[in-house]
Amino acid sequence: MLLALAEAGRAVPAGDVPVGAVVLSADGTVLATGFNEREASGDPTAHAEVLALRRAAARTGEWRLTGCTLVVTLEPCVMCAGALVQSRVERVVFGAWDDKAGAAGSLWDLVRDRRLNHRPEVVPGVLGEVCADRLSAFFRAR
Repeated sequence: MLLALAEAGRAVPAGDVPVGAVVLSADGTVLATGFNEREASGDPTAHAEVLALRRAAARTGEWRLTGCTLVVTLEPCVMCAGALVQSRVERVVFGAWDDKAGAAGSLWDLVRDRRLNHRPEVVPGVLGEVCADRLSAFFRAR
């Protein structure tokens, strides 16, 4: 989570919400990282999770990220939760809950919906206060 927090900080200079993500292989090797780049790129899908998943898939040469863990500073939204399910990530670890748009247990629980063919394990609240404080500080400054 500390690496994801460092990635989150990289989003701030462009005015992006400080969310960072890391994809780890089954053995814990860092495959890819990402941070929000919506403002910087003008791409509405440039969330930290999506960028990290894309980079991990490119690095492995596989769209299936079986055995991988995604670590992210904020609970994934519906788009990112869908990408997690589609990429077959084994586990998602997140910091702060997102009561306004979260899709991994707060507002929705898309990633564990029994109707889907893949349901990653969810580990919430890792360094949750630190992650939430980082987000709150960003929005206070705006």
